[in-house]
Amino acid sequence: MDDPSEPSDNEPGMTVVVAPRRARAAKSTERRVPRYHVILWDSEDHTFEYVQQMLRELFGHSSQECVKLAKQVDAEGRAVVLTTTLEHAELKRDQIHAFGKDEERGTAGSMSASIEAE
Repeated sequence: MDDPSEPSDNEPGMTVVVAPRRARAAKSTERRVPRYHVILWDSEDHTFEYVQQMLRELFGHSSQECVKLAKQVDAEGRAVVLTTTLEHAELKRDQIHAFGKDEERGTAGSMSASIEAE
């Protein structure tokens, strides 16, 4: 016969506590999303003002940053205007290509841009 001092499995209000399984130690492998530079290339067909306006409208750079980048493009032939994910870099490159002509100079098209891994 069962010992009346020990609870049975069928008693109402009885709670069974099960110890949790130990989780496997998670590997601390941090995956970093590759980043890409958007490169703006120099063009003799576009004015300094055009470059500044484009950078302000497409990238939201401050006036000071636009001047700095426009001078860098002119002096060095290229400038990194943004570093971001591949998809965003492709979008910004395409927006530069679609920005349109420089009305002041009457150029036929937009400036050149490319992307490269950081």
